[in-house]
Amino acid sequence: MVVEQPTFGVLGPLQVRVPEGLLKIAGRKPRLLLASLLLDANQVVSADLLAEVLWPRARPSSAVANLRTYVSSLRSIGVRIAAHPSGYAIEVTPAELDALRFEELVAAARTAGRTDEGFRNLRDALALWRGTPLSDLPASPLWDTRLRSLAQARLAAVEELVAMKMARGEHASAIDDLRELIGEHPYREDLWQRLILALHQSGRRAEALHAYTTIRRQLVDDLGIEPGQDLRDVHASVLAGDPTPAEDVLTAPYQLPADVPDFTGRALDVRALTAALLPDPLRPGGPPSIAVVTGPPGVGKSALAVHCAHAVRAAYPAGQLYLCLGGTDADPAEPADLLAEALRALGVGDAALPPTVRERASLYRSLLAERPMLVLLDDAADTAQLRALLPGNGSAVLVTSRRRIAELPGSLQLELDVLPPAEAEQFLAKVAGPDRVAREREAAEAIVRACGYLPLAVRVAGARLAGRPGWSLNVLRHRLEDETSRLDELRAGDLEVRGSFELSYRRLPGDAAMAFRALGLLGPRSVPGWVADAVLDRHRSEAVVDTLVDANLLRLAGTDPAGQPRYRLHDLIRCAAREKAGGDAERHALKRVLGGWQTAAERATAALPTTLFGLTPDVPRWSLEGETLARLTAEPLPWLDAERDSLVDAVRLAADAGMAQSAWGLASTLVPYFDLHCRVEEWRETHRVALDSARAANDRYGEAAMLRGLAQVSLYQDRYTEADDMFRRARTIFRELGDARSEAISICGMGAVNQFSGRHFRALGSFRHALAMFVATGDRSGEAYARQAIGRVYLSLRDARQASRWLGEALRLAGELGDAHREGCVSMHLGRLYDLVAESERAMRCQGHALDIFESLGDRHCGAYAMRNLGGLQVARGERTDGSDQLQRSLAIFQQLGDRSGVADTYQTLSELYRSAGRSTLATHYQYQARELRRELTEAYA
Repeated sequence: MVVEQPTFGVLGPLQVRVPEGLLKIAGRKPRLLLASLLLDANQVVSADLLAEVLWPRARPSSAVANLRTYVSSLRSIGVRIAAHPSGYAIEVTPAELDALRFEELVAAARTAGRTDEGFRNLRDALALWRGTPLSDLPASPLWDTRLRSLAQARLAAVEELVAMKMARGEHASAIDDLRELIGEHPYREDLWQRLILALHQSGRRAEALHAYTTIRRQLVDDLGIEPGQDLRDVHASVLAGDPTPAEDVLTAPYQLPADVPDFTGRALDVRALTAALLPDPLRPGGPPSIAVVTGPPGVGKSALAVHCAHAVRAAYPAGQLYLCLGGTDADPAEPADLLAEALRALGVGDAALPPTVRERASLYRSLLAERPMLVLLDDAADTAQLRALLPGNGSAVLVTSRRRIAELPGSLQLELDVLPPAEAEQFLAKVAGPDRVAREREAAEAIVRACGYLPLAVRVAGARLAGRPGWSLNVLRHRLEDETSRLDELRAGDLEVRGSFELSYRRLPGDAAMAFRALGLLGPRSVPGWVADAVLDRHRSEAVVDTLVDANLLRLAGTDPAGQPRYRLHDLIRCAAREKAGGDAERHALKRVLGGWQTAAERATAALPTTLFGLTPDVPRWSLEGETLARLTAEPLPWLDAERDSLVDAVRLAADAGMAQSAWGLASTLVPYFDLHCRVEEWRETHRVALDSARAANDRYGEAAMLRGLAQVSLYQDRYTEADDMFRRARTIFRELGDARSEAISICGMGAVNQFSGRHFRALGSFRHALAMFVATGDRSGEAYARQAIGRVYLSLRDARQASRWLGEALRLAGELGDAHREGCVSMHLGRLYDLVAESERAMRCQGHALDIFESLGDRHCGAYAMRNLGGLQVARGERTDGSDQLQRSLAIFQQLGDRSGVADTYQTLSELYRSAGRSTLATHYQYQARELRRELTEAYA
């Protein structure tokens, strides 16, 4: 059975009517919910706002479930309530809700003017009021804006009806209406003025004079002010016996553009803006209310401003002015011309226009001083253009601009961002059709994502779909996937996203335009502020960044953990910037930015505990300002963590731009960081990208460096055949290039492959060969590593004497070099050596010493290995509790760092621990975990 929707009344106590009569809604909370939805009829009201109305003091944990229950109960009586991702919306027509019908009739009356039809419409509109809106429900602050708007609209309608009655000679009825209004607003001089006129024109001169005496006494005694000039003029006319004193001759302009029929979302912005624009009943005639809406091109500033202006227009019955300031034109409108346009709209003829800006502004303020109006100033260029257009007290001013305008005192600053994804999808549905979007939700989500959730772009995309009903949404989705042609697709008729951006771009000064173009090359992520210095090849370029931020072409994206501000371009703005960045200047700027990343990354990784045979590549660099570089890299790991994604992207940017040296140089520089944190996937990704770039550029040294780095990753992942092949290819190239040190490093890698594959004697041969080369080149760090590696092989061969000799020499060299990390590594191997010869005390001291070193250096990874070794020794000594604690701590670190091989080995040790303790269930559990993880690793490596 279809239940017919009731009709609703909010212009008095909440009323729900069905054909059979009034319907009682049981329960206060369902009635509060219904009232909240009706006040914002046909708009989505967020669940958070509804919960705030229903539970203003303490929201229960079941609030969301309770809301669903109340909505369901209302639906059961025929109320049409639609659920949305963010909340609910009641769907009603003006015929079904008195507030909407009231606004519809008032709008029709204004269109009809002072005709019989207009008179009837106003009378019928006011007849809908049954008292104070929702007077039977507890008040909620969240209703205030809408209720105040309705009250102002009623007041304006009554005033218009009174004026019509007076014009029709219905003075007695007009007088009654005016006395009722004055009872509600005892200090409104315009109402007293009309009352005095009505009394005088109906022949009641003495009452008219007494009315003036009454309001003057109230103003003087209560507020300490004299009546205004208009009220004094009317009083003088009555005293002089003028039989028909003139009413206000000021032309009432109603210039607002049409409201946007498919306006979507932005509920919080609408509430804030309308609240700021409505007159303050406690401060009649107070300073003008000023609200400034700013944001990037295409974000919907004008649409929001016009929508909110219509929402409050009834509060300004004297009229609404609209001026387009042309702030994005090549030549923005001059204040003198704008004032002339406004004065003409107010009834001032050309012959009466004052000659100067100052005189025109004075006349403009004088005309609006006693007749508060709403003034919408669209597309302002800057504050200087606005100052002369600000009216005096009592009016409201709404400004839109692409530039930040924060210099207007007491103004509400509302900076618009793109739509939330859910609202962007709703907007697309309104333009393209809700059924099409509902059928292809995934494609719709991809389309609004490609539009960057920018309202103009979403509107254009929707218009293209609406104009091509035969298209599936996937057609447009695939066309928008390619960033290089995306702006070509976002064009429909005279709507064009690229053109909107162009208006802002052409007003940029030269250095800001250059920075904008170059920033378009840097990818979608946020960038630190120093990048602008590199782009412009100078330090302290904050002013240029501020210019782009103030123009809303560049967004402040926050501050990172290193304390540096970060900025980003909206995706579509970035596409527009990149289209313009085809010259040598932008390419050189990109090279400097990559050189800056290289300089900063080298400074940071040099302070890490291990450099893992680091190269010092001969690649382009750019020097950050010294203080900036020192501040950013004072704590290397937090800085590297904060910039990790940007650094990885920088390698890809360099490769895509054909800057092979920058690509492989930065990838190589990042190896110590990747190694320290087990970030093998990023290690592999950057090296593969850079390897392809080096090969394309025939950069043999870069190719060899990347092969060596990739071989190290494969070695870590037990992919020995692959690792050996790449180490050998790297060695061959280094030998051809005559780089003995890098060749020796590659030979060490071959030796490690042999050792871990069980070919110990071949490993010894590789390490001895490398050792000779390190000695010949004077590389003592390489010598220390090779001696340690030889000792490690002898340890695997269980040759304690030879292991002790080589490890001892490595330890001595590490001490002479001051290489604490190498000392820690050798100490771990010495601990294994002493365990081999059953000297457990010395073994534990060595492992403990190694752990202390790694923890002091901040190397959690190597520290976890020392911790695991120490735990194993403690277990062997019967110290199972301490041993278990060490093993569990090391396990946690391996898991956090993603070292799955370390995790598997620790599982195995834990299994042995619990088996020796007779806890077979736990032992079996850890044995199973170790076996499964090794199986996964084998499959992954395969």
